[in-house]
Amino acid sequence: MTKILLTGASGNLGRVLTKGLHDKGYDLRLTDIAPHDSVPDGVEFIQADTADKDAMLAACKGMDGIAHFGAIAAESNFEDILESNIRGTYHIYEGARLNGARVVLATTNHTIGFHERTEHLTEDCHYRPDTYYGLSKAYGELLGRYYWDKHGVESALLRIGSCFEKPTEVRQLSTWLSFRDLVQLVDRCFAAPDLECSTFWGVSANDRAWWSDHARELIGYEPQDNAEAFKDDVPPVAADADPTTERYQGGAFTSDGYSRVEPSPGDLFRKAL
Repeated sequence: MTKILLTGASGNLGRVLTKGLHDKGYDLRLTDIAPHDSVPDGVEFIQADTADKDAMLAACKGMDGIAHFGAIAAESNFEDILESNIRGTYHIYEGARLNGARVVLATTNHTIGFHERTEHLTEDCHYRPDTYYGLSKAYGELLGRYYWDKHGVESALLRIGSCFEKPTEVRQLSTWLSFRDLVQLVDRCFAAPDLECSTFWGVSANDRAWWSDHARELIGYEPQDNAEAFKDDVPPVAADADPTTERYQGGAFTSDGYSRVEPSPGDLFRKAL
């Protein structure tokens, strides 16, 4: 696959992928709702909103693959999430169906954020979204499954952990994905001969990882980086840290707007009876 549409190209990860995929020789077309000030020579950029169906179908035309990173990437109000992350993702899958393109979908660990940190998760674990954002990405994963079963559109569903230059908190020693590992993972998804609809954890080779390494055996992903190299630079968890944040894999996303009244041990005992 050589002709790739990259949505969200002006965002932080979009810029990393613009350079990384261009350096690997992909014929890129870029799109984002925001301008892009570092478009490589010879690369087309289309400024458009993923919620604009006609614009997205036009952008998808003639593409072999679509790396869909265009979305609201944090918690927001439901209406904005609906337009960008839900309606926009539907437009991308329609474009993929019409052009026979493979989709690499940027999803998130926040689809499973309310799993506890004591759990080691595989790709088929239960959804436990921690925000409207995480919920919208769970929808995107299910949309990818639907388009494979119904229309034969291949998808790689990348549950990205914490993709930054380096980890900045203790939680990210488990969830970190380096920039070069991100580029390699997306590249391997497009290069794999058979993908069907597969879920992969977007994580580097971290000693403390909470998630399986299914992508290594299936598509040959070989992460080069390990968050443990930065452990001495990461500040310890504060004594007064929010207990919900520290309990669940989704971190601060789980405690954002959290209003559940926790049952007492006695209530749990009576419920068990």
